[in-house]
Amino acid sequence: MAWADTMPMVRVRALGAVEVLGAVGLLLPPLTGVAPGLAVAAALGFVVLQLGATRVHLRRGDRAVALNIALLLVAAVAARAGAAGRG
Repeated sequence: MAWADTMPMVRVRALGAVEVLGAVGLLLPPLTGVAPGLAVAAALGFVVLQLGATRVHLRRGDRAVALNIALLLVAAVAARAGAAGRG
């Protein structure tokens, strides 16, 4: 993760916290049945996160973004499935 060496540690930790909170937001609402719309919001947040990650990698000249694209697609499918399940 060469990008982390060039970013302020506060930003790297903030991104880690966002990822952990997003994972909690994806898991807890469907498991508990409380506020299921939060899972859709968390999935959309992951889409935005992966778009940003892909942009950072490409701007740094790193073309290995297959994992970012795969995670983006999985998050988009999860958001779509969650939204369809609510409607």
